[in-house]
Amino acid sequence: MLDLNVPSLDPELGVRLVSKDYKRDFRERDAAIQDGGAWKLERRQYFEEQNDPSRDALTRGDWQEVLRLFAEDREAVLAGALEDRSRGYTFHRVRIVEYPITAYVQWELYWLRQHAELGGSNVRIVTAKQVADAEKTQQLPEMVVLGEQTLYNVIYSDSGVPMGSIRFTDEQHVRSWQQYIRSLFEIGEDIASYFAREIAPLPAPVP
Repeated sequence: MLDLNVPSLDPELGVRLVSKDYKRDFRERDAAIQDGGAWKLERRQYFEEQNDPSRDALTRGDWQEVLRLFAEDREAVLAGALEDRSRGYTFHRVRIVEYPITAYVQWELYWLRQHAELGGSNVRIVTAKQVADAEKTQQLPEMVVLGEQTLYNVIYSDSGVPMGSIRFTDEQHVRSWQQYIRSLFEIGEDIASYFAREIAPLPAPVP
């Protein structure tokens, strides 16, 4: 289990962004990164994805359509990965997984496995058991660090609907959370081996 202290998070030191402003701010800051990258911590086991055909197919219970849409998306993912590589950009993601695995997480891990396989991101899996000590009082938040300069605490409703974020640019918050997410990444398992052992044998998920 990870025994590092979870960094502090003082909302008063951040700026609240509604969803549309968060998306715009993220895109602009992310696109400006050269020879750097991002670190993401994803904890929730369910999100309401919006405007995503494969997510809609999962909701309908059409798993074959999910797989078809993922395969159709391979060229776009590869193109994005090549573009990122040209500017020296790397996206690191830590995905925390609980058991039993939800239909959403099973769907998402297929998507993340493909992105990692094509060079779109570096993904490692950490189990909820590994962070149990860090979650004695509350669940870890959803966090993204961009280019060592910006930290977003991404906010969701109880039902998983995106509600924007709190943006931090002070050095203490950014540096401490990047270091924490990196520490989780270091103890995590590469998605390729995790997927082959834990996800590939599962039957199609039932939403």
